[in-house]
Amino acid sequence: MELYAIRIFVLQWDEACRFYGETLGLKERFRNDEIGWAEFDLDGPCIGLERVDPDDSEGNALVGRFVGLSLRVEDLAKSYRDLVAQGVRFTAPPETQPWGGSLAHFEDPDGNVLTLLG
Repeated sequence: MELYAIRIFVLQWDEACRFYGETLGLKERFRNDEIGWAEFDLDGPCIGLERVDPDDSEGNALVGRFVGLSLRVEDLAKSYRDLVAQGVRFTAPPETQPWGGSLAHFEDPDGNVLTLLG
């Protein structure tokens, strides 16, 4: 068994695809606008964006929440500065954690919260 994808549910389809591809710089390995599914490579597993119908109340409950996905970067301070300069919303600047690492939480266009880990 191996991890294939971490699914993130979005309403703003085009904006989300631009965010994960252009803003975060992840390579798009698949996208189908008709079915509302896109994959962004994480060197093995991927982030799978799944479009939610705005009229689907059950699906809407999956949008705009803490995803629990941590993306490790080589230089957290630089990545933070670069993303802030591109308009990415962070909940706070990077903070050193009691376990010794540093992290910062940020939001995608739909308010899904992800973590940068340094």
